[in-house]
Amino acid sequence: MPRKILVSAGEASGDLYAALVVDQLRRLAPDAEFFGCTGPRLRNSGVRTVVDAASLAVVGLLEVVHHIPRIYGEYRKLLASAERERPDLAILTDSPDFHLRVARRLHRAGVPVVYLVAPQAWAWRRGRIRQMRRNLRHLLCIFPFEEDFFRRQGVPATYIGHPLAGLVRPKLTRDEFFKKHRLAPARPIVVVLPGSRRGEAARHLPALADAAVRLYREHAVNVLLPASATTGAAFFRERLGESPIRVIEGESWDAMAYAGVALAASGTVTVEAALLGTPMVTFYKVAPASWIAGKFLVNVPFYSMVNLIAGRAVVPELMQGQMTGESLAREANRLLKDAAAREEMKAGLAAVREKLSQGGQAAPERAALLIDGILDGQIAHAS
Repeated sequence: MPRKILVSAGEASGDLYAALVVDQLRRLAPDAEFFGCTGPRLRNSGVRTVVDAASLAVVGLLEVVHHIPRIYGEYRKLLASAERERPDLAILTDSPDFHLRVARRLHRAGVPVVYLVAPQAWAWRRGRIRQMRRNLRHLLCIFPFEEDFFRRQGVPATYIGHPLAGLVRPKLTRDEFFKKHRLAPARPIVVVLPGSRRGEAARHLPALADAAVRLYREHAVNVLLPASATTGAAFFRERLGESPIRVIEGESWDAMAYAGVALAASGTVTVEAALLGTPMVTFYKVAPASWIAGKFLVNVPFYSMVNLIAGRAVVPELMQGQMTGESLAREANRLLKDAAAREEMKAGLAAVREKLSQGGQAAPERAALLIDGILDGQIAHAS
């Protein structure tokens, strides 16, 4: 009888990672049926949509409050589909506020739960570990320091490598990219990456626009903003007016690969930039009340995942009040002008890339083999 697997992802990055795993599982079990909470990548991989992942994309401790009724409705819809269709296994990806609740209900119903992208319990909300220990069959970690942390807490965990390692690369050559967008070849690119969600992008845009003006006056740089599919180019063009920032549709990996420096919102895009070896300045800003609340809850030496993986300050972090047009431009200028500083950062990024590139099989294949082992009963409860 064909296997039936529930797959759920609430973020753009989770949608991609889960889709890569589904693609590998289809090779192992071509007749398997997949359904759940999907974004565009999971839908392209043939996962039947019960809930649209876009309905869950909210950031901030307090910002989410206004969306709770809608999110709860989607939660009930997903669980109702699981009760009706009785999956053999569930793959839940990131979005822990939503998915750990789903995991509890699925575990009670006897559905083995594999969790992809570990909740950052090593940074805050360690109370989640008890839920994970009780409700997860296996945790798939994408950052190297996580496996040991969770195993010491009694959570079955495996570091699979980062799904983007080996995948992130430009599609065009430098000459092709510059010709396509009619860019002056002698001018360096500054790539602006404000975030994949409209709310965070809107918060970041004023400081980024100010930084772009300052950088353009000094260097006459090519300033590019590759709009994500979830925001769209029109969203930025309407807000930027006469800014030197030029908005393009997608092509973020090409833009980053050929950039002299990236101004990158803290998140998955900083990992992508690290994998491409692109010098960067990281930043992030949330609502003031969320920032204050987070300061009491979060216990990490760095905010950027690049620095956390490296175990040291490889890239600058401009968080909350530190994120101004002046500070962004100052740090970007330093990297554009100082060859030694740029090379030092590139060496640090190369070390991060090495840690994320787990030897042997690629991360999605490794994840699929482990999941297939659970389905076949070869992994009753991973050690």
